[in-house]
Amino acid sequence: MDKIFIRDLALRCIIGIYPEERREKQDIVINVEMHTDLRAAGRTDDLNDTVDYKSIKKAILQLVEGSGFQLIESLAEQIADIALSNQKVEQVIVTIDKPGALRFAKASAVEITRP
Repeated sequence: MDKIFIRDLALRCIIGIYPEERREKQDIVINVEMHTDLRAAGRTDDLNDTVDYKSIKKAILQLVEGSGFQLIESLAEQIADIALSNQKVEQVIVTIDKPGALRFAKASAVEITRP
């Protein structure tokens, strides 16, 4: 299966369960791996034959900027739904890192895979 990636999308949002996490926006880093068949796009050089990753990125930005999730798991699920709303995406892997969430650790993170 072919893959299209959105890598290291660095955004800020309110996320977390503790009061101090709900006061100010925090950094998150999102990676989205979309499995699809790219053969037609490779032959035709036509955007209609592939996944428009710019539109998916814009939808993710809109979701995150207005969000107030408590769990990065919930945010990951919603991002997976965005990617899978494109009929050409057969499977998606979403990883979200929350830098600075754990003392002495680079980040806490979740990764989900959805068909």
